[in-house]
Amino acid sequence: MSKNYKVTGEAVDPDNVIHNNSANDSFESVLARARVSRRGFLKGSSSLAAASMLGVGLAFLTDTVNQEDQVATAASGLGLSFIPVAKSITDTLTVPAGYTAKVLLATGDPLKINVTPYKNNGTDNDFDVRVGDHHDAMQYFGMNRAGKGWDPNGSDLALLCINHEVCDDSGFVHPNGPTDYGPESTNPRPPVEIDKEVAAHGVTIVEITKQGSSYEVNRSSRYNRRVTAATGFEIAGPARRSLMMATAFSASGEKTRGTLNNCGHGYTPWGTYLSGEENWAGYFHRREDDTALTAKELAAFKRYGIGNATSGRYNWSRAGAADGTDLYRRWDASQTGSSASRDFRNVANGFGWVVEIDPFNPNATPKKRTSIGRFAHEGCWPAKVLAGKPLVFYTGDDARNEYTYKFVSTAVWNPKDATGGLSAGDKYLDAGTLYAAKFNDDGTGEWLPLKMSNPNVANYTAYDFADEADILINARIAADAAGATKMDRPEWGGVNPANGDVYQTLTNNVSSSNGRGVKTPLDAANPRYYADENGTNTNQGNVNGHIIRWRESGSNPAATSFIWDIYLFGAQANTGADVNLSGLTDENDFSSPDGLWFSESVPGLLWIQTDDGFYTDATNCMMLAALPGSVGDGGTKMVTNKSVPTNAGGGDQTLMTHVGQSASPTVLRRFLVGPRDCEITGITESPDGKVIFVNIQHPGESSASVTDPTQFTSHWPDGGNARPRSATVVVTRNDGGKIAI
Repeated sequence: MSKNYKVTGEAVDPDNVIHNNSANDSFESVLARARVSRRGFLKGSSSLAAASMLGVGLAFLTDTVNQEDQVATAASGLGLSFIPVAKSITDTLTVPAGYTAKVLLATGDPLKINVTPYKNNGTDNDFDVRVGDHHDAMQYFGMNRAGKGWDPNGSDLALLCINHEVCDDSGFVHPNGPTDYGPESTNPRPPVEIDKEVAAHGVTIVEITKQGSSYEVNRSSRYNRRVTAATGFEIAGPARRSLMMATAFSASGEKTRGTLNNCGHGYTPWGTYLSGEENWAGYFHRREDDTALTAKELAAFKRYGIGNATSGRYNWSRAGAADGTDLYRRWDASQTGSSASRDFRNVANGFGWVVEIDPFNPNATPKKRTSIGRFAHEGCWPAKVLAGKPLVFYTGDDARNEYTYKFVSTAVWNPKDATGGLSAGDKYLDAGTLYAAKFNDDGTGEWLPLKMSNPNVANYTAYDFADEADILINARIAADAAGATKMDRPEWGGVNPANGDVYQTLTNNVSSSNGRGVKTPLDAANPRYYADENGTNTNQGNVNGHIIRWRESGSNPAATSFIWDIYLFGAQANTGADVNLSGLTDENDFSSPDGLWFSESVPGLLWIQTDDGFYTDATNCMMLAALPGSVGDGGTKMVTNKSVPTNAGGGDQTLMTHVGQSASPTVLRRFLVGPRDCEITGITESPDGKVIFVNIQHPGESSASVTDPTQFTSHWPDGGNARPRSATVVVTRNDGGKIAI
């Protein structure tokens, strides 16, 4: 998930740019030969629903509804108790009837009691003590009643950790928008603007307290703080002290500054926060000609998309008279000195990691855990923790044709480490094996080790790996070498606590924001039309994405083999059966699944969030509740495509895919719809399941002006003529019950 930005006049989503030119199989080509099964849904009503919209800038809607479908029960015994929310393109936040939503924290809100309220006119420059921008993933950490430590069951006090993916590209944080903004620029920018944008990135840690049925911010808490793109970090794990990590800031390769593009998240069994650095590569640039680099240096830069044609996403290295200071020149990865310790040629190697933050220790230096590999991380979610067994974390590389990974620790879990903080992280996250996934034709899969002991990696002719640190720093290239399967933008994932199945969203596979497709033949996984290369064919194809899932052999998370299927295909309800493969209805149709999260208080309850640019004529982005079954419980379906574009083979094609009979509202229904131009991303809950926290990111991102309110596409959450802001929302059920069931 990421905000589009401008390159040569066209809006570009960095997730949709391909940097993988390896010959590895794509997921589409695997599925063209595979027997793929997925979740079969129960039949149910397709009635339109009533909804309530409560909170700041919210309203109330009613409609007729089949009352017998208000409490629909899945085969698992769980039931969804709310009335499905209708699609909406209004500038409101809509939740079901009987629920209340209120804004908890919005961009710029003060974190300390002595910080002035946010003016929301671009004049506040102290984002190091304010809530960051573009709220993304987050995690609730319960506290004990003394307010001095982690308590997984704590409901009265908690710390909320919130990712902030980017600083708004439209420039709402500046009085008149950004000065000479964008990666194509080579002109200076005012340092005050750069400093503000740097501080708006990263993570917010804030204490919240239970007030009645909801929560409020405690601005007097000593825990409240920001971790930003300027914060000091320790490099931990195998890449620590590597020559490839040396910079003018840390010649020994032990430290770096800042965390960037924090998107998905995770957490550890010892109560620390994991944050994934996603589209960090676009923040850096280099100026030397390709011929000045070694073959390995050039291969690494190109594989991660760090080029010499722009000045980076925000032009942060060009601060006028201040250019020469490390604070700004660190964004320039050019070879300007006599060695790596005299310039920032290796600076980008300090980003693209999973970072670990101890929310309960403000004095602890956060760490970049290099054992989990360097790429565009979309979170890091844990498998079930068992005493005496290794710890397992799954993660995705969110870009077209990239890979799915998992990390298995060398150390086995000892419950005595549950309060170990970052020291426990040193034990479990600094040594282990990183694997990349290969999805086989027959519905089985393999985890391929990214180690020098793997001959495919050690003997790779396209890149000569020096050591294990090199493999992890260039994990994408190592996965190329190992033979992993290219995927359609692997994003969020989660492990179903009811049965251990692992789920991951594949948001879509389109080449740019205008809907142009890719030259990929139709197959069982993507049996829908693709646009041609020039975007002239109106049948745009797999713009709606899908969700995969797998089960580890023997239900052992550390296993090196698994079985897999397709859980759900996104689509509009009114499209044909060749596109709407899951039989979605008006109560549950969606596009571009992105966020995905399993409830811990209600095992088996799944939340799906969208980041969509292709169904926005009918609805804003949304969140759905689901009651999925298990891997292998679906059926087959023959899909006939007519008038297939020539780049997909030409002529009619009939393909077999495996889908359920329908995605009934019994087990999948829309819970929330956001305001205009937003992305719904990030969800966590109180331990009792009676409160959920949801993030609304970048409402109004398509606004034509940042100063003329008549050209804002959204004024949420403040209403009136206000500039739009990202925000964390608290959702509660009016009768005090658990959410959704």
